[in-house]
Amino acid sequence: MSADDPIHNPFRENFSSRQNPDSCVLVIFGATGDLTHRKLIPALYNLAVDGDLPTPQRVVGFARREKSDEVFRAGLEDVNRKVSRQGHDDALWAQFSQTITYHRGEFQDTDDYRSLAKKLDAIHDENVALGNRLFYIASAPEFFDEILIGLKEAGLNEAKPGCWSRVVVEKPFGTDLTSAEHLNQMVGQTFPEKDTYRIDHYLGKETAQNLMVLRFANTIFEPLWNQHHVEAVQITCSEHLGMEGGRGGYYDKSGALRDMVQNHLLQLLSLVAMEPPTDLSADGVRDEKVKVIRSLRPLIGAKAVGENVIRAQYTAGSIGGQEVVGYRQEDRVNPESLTESYVALRVHIDTWRWSGVPFFIRMGKRLPKKATEISIHFKKPPCVLFNRQTSANNQNVLVIRIQPDEGHSLRITSKVPGSALRLEPVKMDFRYRTSFGKASPEAYERLLLDAMAGDATLFARRDEVEEAWRFIDEIEKAWHSGDSPLPMAEYPAGSWGPEAADDLLQQHGQIWRRL
Repeated sequence: MSADDPIHNPFRENFSSRQNPDSCVLVIFGATGDLTHRKLIPALYNLAVDGDLPTPQRVVGFARREKSDEVFRAGLEDVNRKVSRQGHDDALWAQFSQTITYHRGEFQDTDDYRSLAKKLDAIHDENVALGNRLFYIASAPEFFDEILIGLKEAGLNEAKPGCWSRVVVEKPFGTDLTSAEHLNQMVGQTFPEKDTYRIDHYLGKETAQNLMVLRFANTIFEPLWNQHHVEAVQITCSEHLGMEGGRGGYYDKSGALRDMVQNHLLQLLSLVAMEPPTDLSADGVRDEKVKVIRSLRPLIGAKAVGENVIRAQYTAGSIGGQEVVGYRQEDRVNPESLTESYVALRVHIDTWRWSGVPFFIRMGKRLPKKATEISIHFKKPPCVLFNRQTSANNQNVLVIRIQPDEGHSLRITSKVPGSALRLEPVKMDFRYRTSFGKASPEAYERLLLDAMAGDATLFARRDEVEEAWRFIDEIEKAWHSGDSPLPMAEYPAGSWGPEAADDLLQQHGQIWRRL
């Protein structure tokens, strides 16, 4: 059986899909890295298991280490056995892996891109259906420029007649506005915006995609989705891990604000707060998202930042019964570091819909559990009929769980059975796995299919990225400029963060929702 034959899948004979992804050659730069092994290849394998991967299909890994195709495939197989969402089937893998080859090359060497071009031409000569090319830049950020230059000098950015050539760029999209503008300029000189896909895997998660459906396809929610009925919105990203795996060197140069808030959490914020798009085209949706980012009230200067943003580092503590060191004692972290492992923000969106509604965002390392969620806190009803029964728990709260247990829940107030009039909060719960009988696909599965289909809806646009950095840069400037930087709070590992973050909400009569 050749690599171009459709993969026989005993688990799914009848396949239908709403998407029409094109066959292509996927070239992965940084193919020996963790992202390729733990995310990209397992995503492609799971698509093949489900029958969603278009055929024929090819994957070419580009990296500087010397490897044969067999050695490269064996390394991918070892990891796939451990992390694949659907488990690992030896027969399916044997066929799938034949579509994967390895190309050794240096990111700085133009000749290696020319030899890659010859390899891709040979693949096209063997099968005319493989003229489309998707270049995935999964390398370290310092190589982005060199890869883009190499692709352009070898002519790989130019599509063959009747075919397409696209690029997928992994985050980080710069480290500030200046570097983001530079990266966007480099990409723009190589690929047009319509062929550029800036990937944010949070937008590929099923619940994030379902946000628009929840809002705009359910009349019980959209009429309430405004300042008249919503008291506050919380977005929380909690991680129990610290700086394992040598991550301290990277993280200490980035921090929670730039690593997570600038991209993932502001993207979720824009989906929660956006106006209905005129249509579901990529630009129809992204036009509304970027309006939200532009409408964020700027936090300029030490006073505004100090009143609305809390940064902190974890100290020694306990996670799951295991003692862990503080942030400054982690491997590859500066003992005098002023990089935040936790950040909490209070932001306002200056639009008619959200005037006066505070949005609270927090992200932290070494918190008690790993979870990401959005909670919409509705205003309490007037205390007229049940004024003796009022409590802090009678507020309706809609929770949108992004990970790990994707779904929604709605807290309502109900009467406890019995002769006495006693009110208690109860929860109406929806989980994807129990409602639909299967787990949600991994984010990279959906995003890779969308890139192959030419659908950029779930990818960040150039102006989205730059507007987000414009907002974040003012906070970073207030933290690090001047002779007296704003204070760094502390919290014990295993706690839910510093007390100063609680104060942001108490001013509005709110508390952080316990995940």
